[in-house]
Amino acid sequence: MRHKQRSIPNRSFRVADQIQRDLAELIRTLKDPRIGMVTINAVEVTPDYAHAKVFFSLLVGDPAECQAGLNEAAGFLRNGLFKRLQIHTVPTLHFQFDKTTENAAELNALIRQANSTRAKED
Repeated sequence: MRHKQRSIPNRSFRVADQIQRDLAELIRTLKDPRIGMVTINAVEVTPDYAHAKVFFSLLVGDPAECQAGLNEAAGFLRNGLFKRLQIHTVPTLHFQFDKTTENAAELNALIRQANSTRAKED
């Protein structure tokens, strides 16, 4: 019984990882001008595989517009996943802009600014 409990989370991670890789390829085929250079940072799949939260970052463009475009294309992308994934249930996709990269850049800028201020004071 213990072995089965451990394999379910591993399967969930494998499915999420495969969805992440396949979505990265499928998104490149979209023609929507709102969807810029998207990076899929993470995918969280619910235990029943009914839903997947897809966290993305954006190199260029408006995050809100891109998120709207991706969520409008979610059905098309899900159909693409149906053809690629060997699982019974392909989750409904919910795209969410991931501010982690943006926040890290802001923190780095603040650290650089603090270091240069400290260097001037010394």
